[in-house]
Amino acid sequence: MGDRVPPGQFLSNKFPVLTYGSTPKVDLDTWKFRVFGLVEQEVELTWDQFTKLTWTTVTADFHCVTQWSSLDNTWEGVTFPDLMTLAQPKPEAKFVMAHCFGGYTTNLPLEVAMEEGLLTHKQDGEPLGEGHGWPLRLIIPSRYGWKSAKWLNGIELIAEDAPGFWEQRGYNNNADPWKEERFWPELTH
Repeated sequence: MGDRVPPGQFLSNKFPVLTYGSTPKVDLDTWKFRVFGLVEQEVELTWDQFTKLTWTTVTADFHCVTQWSSLDNTWEGVTFPDLMTLAQPKPEAKFVMAHCFGGYTTNLPLEVAMEEGLLTHKQDGEPLGEGHGWPLRLIIPSRYGWKSAKWLNGIELIAEDAPGFWEQRGYNNNADPWKEERFWPELTH
């Protein structure tokens, strides 16, 4: 297991709830999900429409910036490439800004999202708990957990990288747990 737990992390048999701010109350009857920005076709989906998309099951590890890791999580949701077939990214789209209820945002390269991004509604066979991002969470297994945005309600494709909520507050833009990229280098010296 040592080859699956990044440096500075410890293995946890729990999946703690860690959140900045309050947990939003989401009403599925009025819930909307948008894909916008540098796309050929802007997309807006209701919850009923979203659940009719192709669902995939992925098993992946999860690494929190607070130093715990959880292995072999089973996530069910829509892959990022499947979602992008609806919107068709424009050639100049290079980055993703994930938007969430409560104003939270996080950024990542479009290439990373296309390789491993999953918009999930279930973890280990059960719907996500409210504290874990119900009804929809973006999962990016190769990055620290703050890139796996909770309460997702939109994906914006952009040409230039822009920092999200935690990145504006000193968290590393890349967030690679294998390189211990928790904070911007100038904050760690």
